[in-house]
Amino acid sequence: METRAEQQETAFRRRALAGAGIAYSAGAALPVVVSLVFGIIAALAGGAGYAQTAWYRFSAYLIPQLCFAAASVWFLCRSGVSARSLFGGCRWYFFPAALLMQFGLMFSLSELNAWFIGCLERLGYQLPASLLPPLDGWNLLPALLIIGLLPAVFEETLFRGILVGRMHASGWGTASAVLVSGALFALYHGNPAQTLYQFVCGVCFALLVLRAGSILPAATAHFANNAVILVLMSAGLGTEGGWDLPAGWNIGLIVSSAVCLAASLLFLILCKRNGQKGGVREGKTFFAAAFVGIAVCAVQWIVTLVTGFVHG
Repeated sequence: METRAEQQETAFRRRALAGAGIAYSAGAALPVVVSLVFGIIAALAGGAGYAQTAWYRFSAYLIPQLCFAAASVWFLCRSGVSARSLFGGCRWYFFPAALLMQFGLMFSLSELNAWFIGCLERLGYQLPASLLPPLDGWNLLPALLIIGLLPAVFEETLFRGILVGRMHASGWGTASAVLVSGALFALYHGNPAQTLYQFVCGVCFALLVLRAGSILPAATAHFANNAVILVLMSAGLGTEGGWDLPAGWNIGLIVSSAVCLAASLLFLILCKRNGQKGGVREGKTFFAAAFVGIAVCAVQWIVTLVTGFVHG
């Protein structure tokens, strides 16, 4: 029979897990509402062609991150979970492991994702139009901040710090936590063509955070991924669907990145810190709280998929 202290601890963990689900719902639903209102105001103020302007496209990337920040602050204020538990320090070697893992994800996994996109296109799917702002000249600097740094901070805070952290604290097994959080991460992005890539990245980042006990290595890897992509695209060496690198580079990059990815994942799998066995505990509590966010993301994902096939 549980003591009073144990009952209070169980109640705290249940409330925090429900709060994590609510934070996910808020992080998914708020950007839709705010972006809709912002789009209406921009259309009235900017007239025709407003969606093609640089300021609007930068704003479209900024709004979700502000909503993520608001959801994260709400969770930290209401749940009693300390920010230090998310951003605490970790052993130094998790940072090079994170960068090696990201190097592997960026090149070897992108090739697998390019194959997946090719399969969709052969079935008649058309990739959605790019919404990236201009990256030439000084435009690269705000892009590195808004598209590079802010997602690395706020997406890692919500998806890995809050979601994975509360799943682990509630007794979820390592496999359950990384797979469910990876699926929610991929679903949030709402792009069927990137679902495979986002899912694997989400799983890898979640495992990294559980092993390191901090989101800092994952945030570092996340920023490195975004920054390298933006720089390569600005230099004309990359596209949203892959890379346009000099002849002879691809094979070397794929092989070396695959080795780095395998080595870093082996290190994380063998590292037993913050690893535990178990299933999904208090699953009803979490999924009921996260239902709105899951539903919003699922609708966006389905609409994007159907639209791609219809236009294709």
